[in-house]
Amino acid sequence: MLEIVLVEPEIPQNAGNIARTCACVGARLHLVEPMGFRLTDKFMRRSGCDYWNDVEVVRWSCLAAFLEANGEAELHLFTGTAQRRYDEASYGEGCFLLFGRESRGLDVALLARYQGRCVRIPMQEGARSLNLSNAVAIAAYEALRQIGFQGLC
Repeated sequence: MLEIVLVEPEIPQNAGNIARTCACVGARLHLVEPMGFRLTDKFMRRSGCDYWNDVEVVRWSCLAAFLEANGEAELHLFTGTAQRRYDEASYGEGCFLLFGRESRGLDVALLARYQGRCVRIPMQEGARSLNLSNAVAIAAYEALRQIGFQGLC
C-alpha cells in the first residue's frame, strides 16, 4: 500500500482532493497535526465527495510522533529545493510520500535529516509551486507505475 503523508496541511479543499486520490489508488492518508482545519470542515468533505468511506486516514499528533513510528521506513520528501527529480527515485511497496504545508513546505531541519530522500517535481524557472493535490497525484502515480500499478485496473 502506498502511504501519502501531509505534514501540517492548511487548506481543507486540498486535503479533500488528496483523500479522493488516495481512495482511487488504494493509498493510506496520513495527516500530521497541527492542521489548518478540522476533519469535519464542510469544504474538505465536499472536495472529497463520497470517497471518504473508501480511504483509511491515520492522524498523527505531531511530526515527531510520525517519525518515531515511521522514520526508518522508505520515505520520499517532496520539496522544490531538492536536486533529484521525483522520477529519478526508486519507489517500493509501502513507501511514504511526504508533503509539507501549502504556505512553506517541509521544515528545513527535516529536509536536512533526510537529504538523500528529497525529490522535486520539475517546473518552469520562477514558478513557486504546484497545487498540493496535483503534486500528490503526480508523485503517487509515479510510485504506482514503478510498482506495476498493483491492485489497480
